[in-house]
Amino acid sequence: MYAPLAPGFFRPGAQSGPNGGQVDGMILWLAFAVMTAVAIFAVLWPLARRGDVNPGGSDLAVYRDQLDELDRDRAAGLIGEAEAQAAKVEISRRLLAAADAAQAEQSQSDSSALWRRRAAAVAGLLLLPIGATALYLALGSPNLPGAPLAARLKAIHQNSPIANLVAQAEAHLARNPDDVRGYEVLAPVYLRLGRVNDAVHARRKILALSGESAARQADLGEALTAAANGVVTRDANSAFERALALDPKELKARFYTGVAAQQDGKSEEAARIWQDLLANAPADAPWLPTVRHALATIGRPAESAAGSVASAAPIAGAATPSAAEVAAAGQMSEQDRGEMIRGMVARLAGRLKENGGDVDGWQRLMRAYIVLGERDKAQAAAADARKAVAGDPDKLRQIEDMIRSLGLQG
Repeated sequence: MYAPLAPGFFRPGAQSGPNGGQVDGMILWLAFAVMTAVAIFAVLWPLARRGDVNPGGSDLAVYRDQLDELDRDRAAGLIGEAEAQAAKVEISRRLLAAADAAQAEQSQSDSSALWRRRAAAVAGLLLLPIGATALYLALGSPNLPGAPLAARLKAIHQNSPIANLVAQAEAHLARNPDDVRGYEVLAPVYLRLGRVNDAVHARRKILALSGESAARQADLGEALTAAANGVVTRDANSAFERALALDPKELKARFYTGVAAQQDGKSEEAARIWQDLLANAPADAPWLPTVRHALATIGRPAESAAGSVASAAPIAGAATPSAAEVAAAGQMSEQDRGEMIRGMVARLAGRLKENGGDVDGWQRLMRAYIVLGERDKAQAAAADARKAVAGDPDKLRQIEDMIRSLGLQG
């Protein structure tokens, strides 16, 4: 199978369980409680510290200085003893009166400060958490259910830049359905994102709006091939043939024509198409490795008959032949090699009878019968696949998609 080629590749110059929400809610409320406790501590800590208490006011300091100065004057003989005693008594009386007044003022101040600290503590303990809770209930979303991890990751993916750009382009096309430029921008992006059905729709719209050209038909064929999991279906092959009718040198169409020949078991024809591409390719063509790899998958039929057999099995979707089978195939006739391939397909069919839930196996088997030209067997395999996966809607959808892509509805 071949993945879709890069846009313009052939153009010249181009975890969370069911209780996850509850756990998240508990963590959120725990974080709120811790932050509230820290805020309360920041308010109460300064209130728990007492300020420096001054035992006396400025008057007390002045009177003490006067007593000291009086003692110095008496010692120096500047004042008599009787006068010194009288002055000392008067200063001491004033000092005691000032001390009593300072003590009363300090007591009143302490009482007022204590009341203020208590009021601030009550406010911090009650008003702060109550106010924070009320503010959160008013502005927050406490009733919003927790989103599981898978849902959050999906939302991140959906909000990625490329997803946003695609959504904007799709909204623009919804308003302007005839804007061919919008479809030309989206079509290769769809292909890159794996939205192959959208890519097919975009390519058809481009053809309808702008008319056909070799490049547009080739792009449509590529999208149809991608939608069929790499199988060049009849619709895809018709698009490639139309592209070559318009321009026999259309490179992408020529390449996929070789893929179609390989899938039909015509390895020699596929090799001829791809070798012709290489023979006329510029030395720096970016698609040279892709064509060389395609040739390597089938070998050169003129050099090794086993090469075509070794490649036919993977394309047919059957089991890969062993080294001994490949070696023996070199000595087989064309009829014998065909029988060998059919034997591998038959083994795959037998395995699917035992393991009917293998969707990939059913898809390979249907492709194998189409490549072998046994359409009736492909339709029978489609019916068997439907029955085998009827109880699994997702697998049944994959089988139905493959049936439609191969044109096996009838």
